[in-house]
Amino acid sequence: MDIATIIGLVVGASVVLGLMGHNITLFYSTHALIVVFGGLLGSTFVKFGMSDLKVSGKILKKAFFSPHEEIKEIIGQLVDISNIARKSGLVALEKVQTSNDFLKGALRLCSDGVDPKLMKEILSKEIEYMAERHHVGIVMWESMGEAAPAFGMVGTLVGMVEMLSNMSDPSKIGPSMATALLATMYGAIVANAITIPLAIKLHHYSKEEQMKCQLIVDGIIGIQTGMNTRMLEQILKAGLPRNQRDN
Repeated sequence: MDIATIIGLVVGASVVLGLMGHNITLFYSTHALIVVFGGLLGSTFVKFGMSDLKVSGKILKKAFFSPHEEIKEIIGQLVDISNIARKSGLVALEKVQTSNDFLKGALRLCSDGVDPKLMKEILSKEIEYMAERHHVGIVMWESMGEAAPAFGMVGTLVGMVEMLSNMSDPSKIGPSMATALLATMYGAIVANAITIPLAIKLHHYSKEEQMKCQLIVDGIIGIQTGMNTRMLEQILKAGLPRNQRDN
């Protein structure tokens, strides 16, 4: 579980609720909720298909439950695999156990004797398609971040119209103004505390996963072509910050 995501959402919610104080009921408006969340939901369904919505849901899980394997761990696995290949040959790699699905596929191709050039092309295509799948989910959350304030403004305009149409009745001016302001607030909170931060985090994780997969490609190609283990390790460590390469 990604604790940072949980902490961020909890802190954000705590700050908002804390600012509301003991008068939380004053900040509730059914009309504002319907305009912002109903409009946001409708807009999302218009922009994306059902298959895209399913992909988005699966990608969102990565922000909360994705097991983030460190680059150091991957380099260590590839170094161990290199030693196995040098001692027992490439065929022995089919018995190597790993929880990384991409690495499993690369090892299978390597042990089957697939040409290095073809294998690199296959694995690179897999990375490319993975990035495209991630892109759909990320764009969806980004678009929700853009739409939420817009529908908040729509709610504000609706409240203003109600207020101006009831100027003769002072008792209705207050509730109408409250709806207008709360709609703007809801839109700003949803965009800046939830959807945009999640989109940024998912974008970061997608880039990180692509980098790890590329590292695996470089490592497996090096192993298949018989590169010296020490040299392979030095090349793979280029993916680490300089202050971590010697440890």
